[in-house]
Amino acid sequence: MQFSDSQAFQPSASEPVTSEGEQLTVETAIARLQGADLGLRSYAAWWLGRFRISEPAAVDALIAALADEDDRTEAGGYPLRRNAARALGKLNDRRAVPALVEALNCSDYYVREAVAQSLEQLGDPTCIPALTNLLARGLQDGQLVPEPQELAQPYDAIMEALGRLRAVDAVPIVQPFLDHPIQRVQYAAARALYQLTLNPVYAEQLVQALSNPSLQLRRAALADLGTIGYLPSAAAIASTLAENSLKLISLKGLLEYAVQQSDCAELSHDAVQVMQLMDGLL
Repeated sequence: MQFSDSQAFQPSASEPVTSEGEQLTVETAIARLQGADLGLRSYAAWWLGRFRISEPAAVDALIAALADEDDRTEAGGYPLRRNAARALGKLNDRRAVPALVEALNCSDYYVREAVAQSLEQLGDPTCIPALTNLLARGLQDGQLVPEPQELAQPYDAIMEALGRLRAVDAVPIVQPFLDHPIQRVQYAAARALYQLTLNPVYAEQLVQALSNPSLQLRRAALADLGTIGYLPSAAAIASTLAENSLKLISLKGLLEYAVQQSDCAELSHDAVQVMQLMDGLL
């Protein structure tokens, strides 16, 4: 997953207070989200998602913010819509799915990216046709359409969502993206195809990516392998030239998968091996 939206309002606060130290309540946040001050509206949307405020009134206000026309940058972006989309993915309320699907038509690339990520989090399969159709816009007669300098669609986020949603009918549409000129898109395709087919050929492409000269791409491959829980990658993950913290997160994903797959109370050999590799990184 890529965090490419540098324009989004993402405060680093860890407590439910404003930047002035004022205590922020759920009622105040909802009121500000519906108010006239664009900065306060954007902060309120972030805050509701950050603190997982899933009250129906909060969800309704965030859904309404997905159609906001007031908070728009000179470049045509919709910062409030982006924050609202991200927040809705964290609130586990599938009432938001129809509005999020509609927001896939937004002209703002980063809104569409945030929407795809949130639909993945919500896990509602009713969004699969819309995501598949959006991905298919990158193809013509089954072949990749030549891309402009900037991606036309957030293909990686879309494919990650389709993989998590087990959209097996999307396999023929995902497959051409293995040859996309942007490597992180290739990795997203490999990740999704492994989730949809369990064919280790695709997971091994991610293992090979752990040797990529780019640290950023090695990090992406670590995250992908942890997400899919590909146990044969454990040793390669542990020896990757990347931060130990990221390798531990990836190995934790493998360990969780190994535990889930175990039919007995005792840890499997694979799980023990992963734990030993994690101990060596601590």
